[in-house]
Amino acid sequence: MTHAPADAAFADTLRDRLSPKAFREAEPRYFEEPRGRWSSPNGLVLAPGDVEEVRTILMAANEARVRVVPYGGGTGLVGGQVIGAGAAPLVLSMERMNRIREVFPEENVIVAEAGVILQDLHDAAEKVDRLFPMSLAAKGTARIGGNLATNAGGVNVLRYGNTRELCLGLEAVLPDGRVLSGLTRLRKDNTGYDLRNLLIGSEGTLAVITAAALKLAPVPPEQGTAILVVESPEAALSLLSLARGQLGDGVSAFELIDGTGLDFLEETMPQVKRPFAPAPPWMVLIDVGLARGNDPQEALMALFEAAAGEGLVSDGVIAQSEGQRAELWDLRETIPLANREIGGVCSHDVSLPLSVIPDFIRRGAELVAGLGPFRINCFGHLGDGNLHYNLFPPKGETREAYMPRTAEIYEAVHDLVVSLGGSFSAEHGVGRLKVGELERYGDPVRLELMRGIKRLFDPNGIMNPGAVLAAG
Repeated sequence: MTHAPADAAFADTLRDRLSPKAFREAEPRYFEEPRGRWSSPNGLVLAPGDVEEVRTILMAANEARVRVVPYGGGTGLVGGQVIGAGAAPLVLSMERMNRIREVFPEENVIVAEAGVILQDLHDAAEKVDRLFPMSLAAKGTARIGGNLATNAGGVNVLRYGNTRELCLGLEAVLPDGRVLSGLTRLRKDNTGYDLRNLLIGSEGTLAVITAAALKLAPVPPEQGTAILVVESPEAALSLLSLARGQLGDGVSAFELIDGTGLDFLEETMPQVKRPFAPAPPWMVLIDVGLARGNDPQEALMALFEAAAGEGLVSDGVIAQSEGQRAELWDLRETIPLANREIGGVCSHDVSLPLSVIPDFIRRGAELVAGLGPFRINCFGHLGDGNLHYNLFPPKGETREAYMPRTAEIYEAVHDLVVSLGGSFSAEHGVGRLKVGELERYGDPVRLELMRGIKRLFDPNGIMNPGAVLAAG
C-alpha cells in the first residue's frame, strides 16, 4: 500500500486547524527506540491537546494516506513505536493529553487521558487512599495509553491482573475521525461485542486510545516483602503454591530472580545493595498485602519456616521497614537496567504454563549451550508464568560479534516455548520485532480474522502499518 509523506506541505494543511502547541520539534527520541535496533525517517510530530484535535489529525492523515504512529512514552521494547523505512511518518504523541479527568474513590475508578504517565496515575490514586496496581520499571516515563495499547503486565498481575483486567472503558478515535465513546465505569455491561478488549493490545494499529476508565483498589493495610533463596525453579513453584495456600490472595507479587542478575548488578551498579554474597543461583521476591491486624513480617516468617521444613528455601531476608521493602524492590527493578549495561544479544519475553517452567529452564539452558557460550539471565513474574529469558555474551566480550545470530537464537528459543504450550510474547506485545513469529506460530484462522478486523477499522492502512501484522 502506497503512503504519502508527513512533510511540510502536509503540516501546512493543519496549521490553521490545530493549536500551535500541537506542533512539536522532530526530536530523535520520536524516531528511535530504547535498544537502538530500529529507527524511522524523521517526519512530523503532532501532540494533540484534546479529542477534537486527534480527530482533526486522523481525518487529515486518512485522506492524505499518511502513516500514523501513536506514541506514548516511547518505552516499548519490540519496535511498535518506530515505523521503519518508507514515507516520513506522522508521530501522534499523546504527551499533552495528560489529565486526570475524574476520580471516583467510592467506586474504585479513575478516568485518565492516554498521556498520563504511569507514576502520575499512581500518585493520583494515592491522594484518595487508593492503589492503581499496575507497576513496571518504566513507570516514570511510560504512559497509560501505551500500557493499554500493549496490554502491559508488570509485577502485580498475579493479584490484580494485567492492563486488560484493570480497564472498564475506553475512549478512542478511529482513523476516519469517528469517536468511540466507551468510557463506561460499569463492571457489568453485556451489550454486544467487547470493543474495549479489541483495542487493548492492538498496539495502535486500529485506533488511537485517548482516555480510559481504570480500576483502582484499596491500599492493603499491612504490606510486607521478602527475598528468599530457593533450591531450584521447581522449589520456587512449590513455594508459590505454599504461599498461596497460607496467604491466599494476599500474595501480590512473586518474582523469580536468577543469580546472574545479581552478578550483573555487581558488575555494573555496585551501589545497589544486594542481600546475598555471593549470589545464589535462584531467589524469589515475594510481596504481600494483608488485611488490617495481620502482621506481614510474621506471615512471611511463618512461610519461610514452613518452606524450610520442606527443603524449599535455605536463606532469606524479610524487610522490617518500608525502607527495606524499597531496597528489595529497587534490586528487582534495576536488573533490566543492568542488563542494558551488559548489552544483551537476545531478549525473550515469554509465558508458559506454570508446571512446565522448570522443564523450560532446564531445556533452555541445554539449548543455549549448544548455540554458543552465552550467559543467561532468566527472571520475571513467576506467579503468572511470564519469564524474561535474556542471553548475553561471555564476560569480557561485547554483543556485536553475536548479533548476526539473533534470528537463529530467537527461532530456537521460541520453538521450544511454543512446543511447551507457551507464548513468544507475554507482556511487551508483538510490535515489529515479532511479526514474523506471529506469522510462523499463529493460528491461521485467527490471523485471517485479525487481518479482517484491521481492514474494517483501517481500510487505508494508515495506523501503525507493519506492527503486529505484516504490512500488506
